[in-house]
Amino acid sequence: MKRMIIFCMLFFCSTMVLTETSPRTAKYRQILKKIEQLKSMVKEKDAELLHTPENPVKGCLNTTVTCFQKGIQKLQPASSQDNPRFTKTIRIVSRFTHRYSGEQEDCKPTCESYEKKTPKNFLQGFENLVQ
Repeated sequence: MKRMIIFCMLFFCSTMVLTETSPRTAKYRQILKKIEQLKSMVKEKDAELLHTPENPVKGCLNTTVTCFQKGIQKLQPASSQDNPRFTKTIRIVSRFTHRYSGEQEDCKPTCESYEKKTPKNFLQGFENLVQ
């Protein structure tokens, strides 16, 4: 009986460890959720167009992430009432990083070489990158 209880406890504990999501996956989910929130809070009318990287090449991901981080800082809230929440969301999203491994391929040299798009399209492109 004692062995059976120990076996059940070990089985339960091992299944809990296996089903737990990795911290990296949880971080990506949080960032995706915050990007969704930003889409509804961002100023769209009379807003500055942002350089939006599309279809990043595998070796150029660091450049692409850097472009999105620079663009995130240029976003503005749609109303002044959202400002504290908007600022906090921007801070969380701008912490997104990409682990770099391998050689840097021939990338577009600057963020300015990408097409300018509206803030919502910019956020959609960022969301696609994170996914």
